[in-house]
Amino acid sequence: MANKVKVIITDDQQEIKVPTGIRLLIRRACTAVLVQEDFRDPVEVSVRFVDNGGIKALNQTHRGIGEVTDVLSFPLGENGVYDINRATGAKLLGDIVLCLPRALEQARLYGHTLQRELAFLTVHSMLHLLGYDHENGGLESVRMREKEEQVLVQLGLPRGHNYILED
Repeated sequence: MANKVKVIITDDQQEIKVPTGIRLLIRRACTAVLVQEDFRDPVEVSVRFVDNGGIKALNQTHRGIGEVTDVLSFPLGENGVYDINRATGAKLLGDIVLCLPRALEQARLYGHTLQRELAFLTVHSMLHLLGYDHENGGLESVRMREKEEQVLVQLGLPRGHNYILED
């Protein structure tokens, strides 16, 4: 079991009211990934809600892609080595930026709840923060999808029969 998990959540958008229970769900999703990966050290993760304009600007600045996307992950570690918060001793895993309007749009498109979509995006990003990558496809992409689904099942949010995964 993961020791101490601190998830700092900020809402930097006004377009959509963050539904009750979402912050707890995001914290549970972060913790579930750490438990699944047997990551036992205390950690800190930052999660930020933004609107379409906010994520588009970040995507342009950091990836050179001037388009809206659903989530961006900014890992602070590499090869299992992380910066440490000197005050707490926690490993700083990185930042997750969730685009709330895009998540709502995708939830409707895929026929499931906003909760399911945000949990999926959080789990997906946590795996990126831990070093997983799917950009090149292949076996690592398949492994990442399997890990995502395992965590979502644990959270009580299994894939529905009409759920389609696309990047």
